[in-house]
Amino acid sequence: MNAPIAARSPAGRSMHPATPSLERRRVRIYLAMVVLDVCLILGGFGLVGQTYLDYNPMKFALLQAQLLLPLYLTLALYQWAYSIHALQDRRFAITRALGALALAAALLLFVTFYTKSTAQFSRVVFTGGITVSAGLIVLSRIWLGRLIGRSWGASVINLLYIDAGGPPVSIEHAIRLDAREQRIVPDFDDPDALDHVGRFLLNMDRVVVSCPAEEREAWAYVLRASGVRGELVTDGLGELQPIGLSVEKGWRALIVSTGPLGMRQRVTKRGFDLVLSLGGLIVLSPLMLVVALLIKLEDGGPVFFIQRRPGRGNRFFGMYKFRSMKVERTDHDGARSASLDDDRVTRIGRVIRRTSIDELPQLVNVLRGEMSMVGPRPHAVGSQAGDKLFWRIDATYWHRHALKPGVTGLAQIRGYRGATDLESDLQNRLDADLEYIRKWSPWGDALIVLKTLGVLVHRRAF
Repeated sequence: MNAPIAARSPAGRSMHPATPSLERRRVRIYLAMVVLDVCLILGGFGLVGQTYLDYNPMKFALLQAQLLLPLYLTLALYQWAYSIHALQDRRFAITRALGALALAAALLLFVTFYTKSTAQFSRVVFTGGITVSAGLIVLSRIWLGRLIGRSWGASVINLLYIDAGGPPVSIEHAIRLDAREQRIVPDFDDPDALDHVGRFLLNMDRVVVSCPAEEREAWAYVLRASGVRGELVTDGLGELQPIGLSVEKGWRALIVSTGPLGMRQRVTKRGFDLVLSLGGLIVLSPLMLVVALLIKLEDGGPVFFIQRRPGRGNRFFGMYKFRSMKVERTDHDGARSASLDDDRVTRIGRVIRRTSIDELPQLVNVLRGEMSMVGPRPHAVGSQAGDKLFWRIDATYWHRHALKPGVTGLAQIRGYRGATDLESDLQNRLDADLEYIRKWSPWGDALIVLKTLGVLVHRRAF
């Protein structure tokens, strides 16, 4: 495949990747497979019951199928019957689905035997239903494999190979990118360079980089900070902190990074975000309208302040806030932290900053998928702690962008907010953010949201 074609900025850098996400398509296929399996099992039992039984056949046949389905679907999920491997390998898909069906049947027989309810079941219908359902599932996987091959081509994942001047390798079905031609540099001391890299990594399921030995450590760092599965074609070990080895035909690569959350976890987190952000916008819309009106009445300036901040994968996005500073004094780079008696802040701005109301427009960022309700707070690129830029204080700073930034986060409920006068102010936030990424759970997000209600008004919120 050819390298992705991207729209260009005036500076010659890529602005929008042309490679669409395959993850959403895979999720739709997984859901279709689940629905199809349910229909096939119900249909298999119904067909056998209709053929064999004379009295009320559907009632008894479908009852057995309905008892079997929860067991089958649970086991199929744990057997990876709905996974990338199942989409890529027809034999794997068939064996995992049939294994789940056989084990579900055995468990159902075990349970019904000990509950003495097998007398209500027809052995012929049960055996025939399992057999017919298995046959239908096999046929469905063969048909699905051919359908995917025709509509998706040879691969169901986006695999990006970045040639950065290292050992040449041949990777089938990969999108090839020349780092020098596209001006891709793994410079973690330059936010614009990280944004440039991040835009090429967007929607990629797997990234393989071949680079010279002296650049491997930098590439390993950037890949970890981008929150993608990253691999380096290299023999180096110690400085790269590899987490695995990828062995392919004709070449090997060290796995140096992987996304912090799996697909199911990301779906769960996104569902949580959509429910809370949409509900919040509906409930809080009267308050937001009043605030917008007050801001406009005070000085006639714009209601919103939009600031460029690095998000997931170090890609920049425009973060929304209610404008709380005078128009001519707004700080788009965030080089100066707000202080208690800051002369840049308007009268209404003092109120909405003190109560965190100025952050409410970020619910729109969450709805758009640029932010999450909970995650590391996005920082302005010019933010400093003491007299140093944030990312120059700790080498792991960019790793906090492996997840989407949040409206609130673990650091905020621990009281780490407001001005960063000392380097330790940033270090405390960074430690909390990295801890959140390591220990993420849906219950943890819910707890952080609840605890945030207790810190909306804060002594350092100015």
